[in-house]
Amino acid sequence: PSTLAQTYGPIMNVQLGRKLCVVISSPGLAKEVLKDHDVTFANRDTTAAALAISHGVSNVAFNSYGPEWRMLRKVAAQEMMSSAALDSYYKLRRQEVRKTVRDLYAKVGTRINIANTNFQTNLNVVTSMLWGGSLDGDRRRAVMVEFEQVIQQLVELLSIPNVSDLFPVVAWLDLQGVVRRMKMLSEWSDRIFDSVIDQRTRLSGVEVKGKSKDFLQLLLQLKDAEDPKTPLTLDHVKAVLLDIVTGATDTTSTTVEWAMTKLIENPEIMRKVQEELDQVVGMSDTVEESHLPKLHYLRAVIKETMRLYPPVPFLVPRTPSQPCIVGGYMVPMGARVMVNAWAIQRDPEVWDNPFEFRPERFLSTSSRFDWYGNDFRYIPFGSGRRVCVGIPMAERMLMFVLAEMLHSFDWQLPEGTKLDLTEKFGIVLKKTIPLVVITTPRLSNPNLYA
Repeated sequence: PSTLAQTYGPIMNVQLGRKLCVVISSPGLAKEVLKDHDVTFANRDTTAAALAISHGVSNVAFNSYGPEWRMLRKVAAQEMMSSAALDSYYKLRRQEVRKTVRDLYAKVGTRINIANTNFQTNLNVVTSMLWGGSLDGDRRRAVMVEFEQVIQQLVELLSIPNVSDLFPVVAWLDLQGVVRRMKMLSEWSDRIFDSVIDQRTRLSGVEVKGKSKDFLQLLLQLKDAEDPKTPLTLDHVKAVLLDIVTGATDTTSTTVEWAMTKLIENPEIMRKVQEELDQVVGMSDTVEESHLPKLHYLRAVIKETMRLYPPVPFLVPRTPSQPCIVGGYMVPMGARVMVNAWAIQRDPEVWDNPFEFRPERFLSTSSRFDWYGNDFRYIPFGSGRRVCVGIPMAERMLMFVLAEMLHSFDWQLPEGTKLDLTEKFGIVLKKTIPLVVITTPRLSNPNLYA
């Protein structure tokens, strides 16, 4: 992507079949799209696969800009992603992260797949927050096994260039079978949700084993309230739940994998992170979320990881609701507009030594590089009104998981293996070869791993 951007400039057309794609690769033009003309570009260019999996774009990620989208985003932001809501779920996050540490301690000396380990941790956390009060024991474990399969297949299908999107005249043929497979996944996830919702309904009005309300219970109460202006339907409930489960697991576990990859590649940086943890947490204690605001260097490591490896490298494509001039060029209504965060965040005209992993660039107190895209040189979560709604949860999980892993263990590659840094094409920027490592306990007191 950077080569094309450098060759053809910060804005270029790519004709893919009948679909005109406009690729934006500079901070200035990203600002025009994501801020100056934010409302015009607030709609998604929804693919056939996204349409099939989201109950006709009944979710936050793909819904068109308007009253329904604002209602769905407000529900997700206020009921699940607010500071108060996330604080109330801290015990769940801590419980699952500590369980991961115990599991890793039991596997010391064996090969660990970092992405798989963190995917399971994130899935456990998010499902506990969504419907932890509804399911327990074997049923909850069975649901998570099914969802792991659904999410992995869903992300894979969303990454496939689909002929149906590029040549609408043959869409009905579904030549690659993408839509058919997505509909099967949608039906599969619906069956899981129907089972969970049925269980939640049976427990309606009952505080389950002393637990507070989960997000599913809140959604069902909002659905039953039947707002006449923008009603929340059962399809909305299912689509939003799938939105959150997918968004909170795959991208987060991928970012943790890239961070660990770069730390293993740069042992001096890993040493600095662990020294900071030793100072803030201490060698006789475990990490708590109250420690996280003091871990400035770890935060810089995560920001630098997401600069080099933004979770969704082209963000989620947008489409203008009317013709609009960007960078002096007319972008026609209906075009697919892709903001190339990968190229922007590696642009040598913007970043000093852009391919070097250097967390120190984010340590300046004057830096405006926050998670919300206020500086258009750094937009790993997008920017504007369609910035990722899950940023608060992603920030907490990334910091907490990495802090616990790096505080509790030393990490190295298995003997005879080499570190692979190649990237795999897809909607999510994954490693071509998964990171497999060996752990060694850092803490002398074994009770800290209990």
